[in-house]
Amino acid sequence: MTAAWIVLALVAAQRLTELTLSRHNEAWLRARGGVEVGAGHYPLFFLVHGGWLAALALSVSPETRINWWWLAVFALLQIGRAWVLASLGRYWCTRIITLADAPLITAGPYRWLRHPNYLVVIAEVAVLPLAFSALGIAITFSILNALLLSHRIRVENAALQDRR
Repeated sequence: MTAAWIVLALVAAQRLTELTLSRHNEAWLRARGGVEVGAGHYPLFFLVHGGWLAALALSVSPETRINWWWLAVFALLQIGRAWVLASLGRYWCTRIITLADAPLITAGPYRWLRHPNYLVVIAEVAVLPLAFSALGIAITFSILNALLLSHRIRVENAALQDRR
């Protein structure tokens, strides 16, 4: 297995682990009265992000050279991702689930940004393909991701408006 395939396998494993964590947190939130909003666009995230990983997997060959600088940037983004997840704790999940009596999180990166997780995701979608010299994938999926996130952020902001 080449280094590029190992990187992709690790990213896929990370995403699957996060989905498992999300399901646990979602169950915890729902058990406390959490309500999901914006469920209609949720499957599109699987299409876009799954398509992103699939496109990368199809473009990577044993001869693919890794740009280690871009991979280092991607690794640094994982620190940002971990900070977001740690800051949100059990309130983090991949769906928009609101819990009426829960305070808004203002710790960690949420002190400065409303949506730091989306900032990390935007960067990841662009940066990882660049580590494999896949500029077309970086551009295509960055555009798709931006379109999807622009809708999701509006839905999430509306859902949280009463608690701001």
